[in-house]
Amino acid sequence: MAIFEKHIKIKRMATTENRLSKVISDDGKSQIIVKLTINPHLRPCFKSGVFIKPEYYKPISESGHGYKMGIVPPKDTIKQHSDYIDTNNAKTKLDNYVSRLLKICQVTEAKKLELSKDFIDNALHVTANTTIDDITYNGILASIEKQKMKEEQLEKPSFFTLFEEYIQKQQHAIDQIKGHHVLMRILCRYEEFRNFTDKKDGFKLDIETLNKETIENFRNYLRDEKSLADEYPTLFEKLLSKYPLEINIKVRSPKLVERGNNTVIKLMKKFKVFFNWLNKEGITNNHPFDGITIGSEIYGTPYYLTLEERNQIAGFDLSKTPELAIQRDIFIFQCLIGCRVGDLLKMTKSNIVGDAIEYIAGKTKEERPVTLHVPLNDRAKAIIDKYKEYGNKLLPFISAQKYNEDIKRIFTLCGITRTVTVLNTVTGEEEHKPINEVASSHMARRTFCGNLYKQVKDPNLVGALSGHVPGSKAFTRYRDIDNDMKKELVNLIK
Repeated sequence: MAIFEKHIKIKRMATTENRLSKVISDDGKSQIIVKLTINPHLRPCFKSGVFIKPEYYKPISESGHGYKMGIVPPKDTIKQHSDYIDTNNAKTKLDNYVSRLLKICQVTEAKKLELSKDFIDNALHVTANTTIDDITYNGILASIEKQKMKEEQLEKPSFFTLFEEYIQKQQHAIDQIKGHHVLMRILCRYEEFRNFTDKKDGFKLDIETLNKETIENFRNYLRDEKSLADEYPTLFEKLLSKYPLEINIKVRSPKLVERGNNTVIKLMKKFKVFFNWLNKEGITNNHPFDGITIGSEIYGTPYYLTLEERNQIAGFDLSKTPELAIQRDIFIFQCLIGCRVGDLLKMTKSNIVGDAIEYIAGKTKEERPVTLHVPLNDRAKAIIDKYKEYGNKLLPFISAQKYNEDIKRIFTLCGITRTVTVLNTVTGEEEHKPINEVASSHMARRTFCGNLYKQVKDPNLVGALSGHVPGSKAFTRYRDIDNDMKKELVNLIK
């Protein structure tokens, strides 16, 4: 039969007794259990979280109901000094626990409300760091509600969990997934930067609390991140290596560059589409983008290779740099089928159907999954046949980044260096640069589209081969690209 220590009764209501658990932990200690008597029908027990060695739980006096038990610290000797300190700390902790327990009962009884085991458990938890004098019934209720909100917050999917779920459920193409992960990482850095600058309140991205002001603030962050990184180099060294836990694919830390208006607009559009999905799926009724104008990207007139320049590259002797000769062939092949580099790198021999290449453009796969059928001319067939020994791969591809670097080297070696007008994506101003310095894989696609349009002057016919949708804003730019076409038009009204 357990022997209990009786404590002071408060307002003739609650009393407490304690006993030592029979369970002994690995360090030889047992926990003190406190039994609270509220009325004859409600006598809940609570684990105090106070552990002592059983030899220090002893009778301290005798009463009519048996011995009154309590914590009796040992004498403070060299041998028992640590036990003396430990046991005194336990005694203080137990006294505080019992006092809190009784105070909770007192403030609740003062409101003439019924007590319950669950309420007392919650009250003990939320008042763990509250002084006895500061414990009030309203304060307990407020703390319990705050704790409940925190638990609900932990239970519901995080902002980044939902973003990753959106990416996976939409079955985005690999390049699109990479683009969305770039946005997720920027959002993660934005959240951490806000926490750094708003230390008093803290900041967390949440689909329910995110508002128009936050959206505008994030847009400013997109524009200013490079300058902020220059201002806070130590902070951003940490932020650039930080990932949302939901991103499983790890890449090396990005090198921040100043973002142009087009880049900011693209990222904001991705962000808005994510929220459109959240609304469509009924995950949230929050519409933080309402009233926000994202705008449209602005591009200059596309520059591309003439057929003569393309053929000059195709026929140039690159035998001294055989690795560049291979990438030159791949570039020429891309010029002949007009695909994006992301689609090119994924092509295998299974994409050859008869005398044509067939593929579904990754960029429009979700919205308009149309199979593009591009006939192969003799030059394209010869390139495929030249590399037929490379297993299932259509051509000996390398990474997109290395491919773009090699294209610039190829242009330079082949003497394709004429000056072109380009739009500075950061300043929005026109600039004049040698074409070899701005050459990239996308120029192959522009070369395909530009030269075809010059021949047939029919955007729908060219779009059937390139994958541009009717009325595409990107394709309308090709209508301004050829001075010979302009001369033909002027000659019609001589």
